[in-house]
Amino acid sequence: MAQASRPSPHPLLPVGRLIKEQGSATVPGRLGLGGAVELLQGDSGALLDLMEVRRLLEPAAAALAATRMSDTALAEVKKHLDAMREAHEDVELLNVHDAAFHRAVVSATANETLLTILDGISGRTLRARVWRGLVDSRAAGRTLAEHEAIYEALAIGDASLSHAAALMHVNSTERWLREHLKFTNNESDGP
Repeated sequence: MAQASRPSPHPLLPVGRLIKEQGSATVPGRLGLGGAVELLQGDSGALLDLMEVRRLLEPAAAALAATRMSDTALAEVKKHLDAMREAHEDVELLNVHDAAFHRAVVSATANETLLTILDGISGRTLRARVWRGLVDSRAAGRTLAEHEAIYEALAIGDASLSHAAALMHVNSTERWLREHLKFTNNESDGP
């Protein structure tokens, strides 16, 4: 546990470590759509529980980050937002930078326990976020707009707005996931 709270020498290494912990050293999108759906259907209840916990914690972390954000930390968040913009046509890379963006926001809280918890949740929901990008052609544009809103709220140091922007972002992902898991589960039940 102590090792997980130490800063990583490269900002994307924690994301890679989390992917490996999920049983795959490759980004989930390389499994193809069918493989991603199979992985998600395995324990969709646990995945939805994780999304619910993410919805509870991530907005609070963004609000706290807004009150503690240094110029250096804000520059790190912006660096990942810029990388997301550049990767908008590559679902897998976009999601790697998405995870790094959220990690940078939570890192700004200087709360190592919160960072460890949200890192674990982020890693376990990465497949679902890649799946969304593969099947929803508008996901990248929405994701970028939602991250820009979080960044803008952090940049002005507004805790309430940061909380609201993060809540809208996480809720958008969770709502999409609930709808599509319900659809794929109903489809597999047959007529």
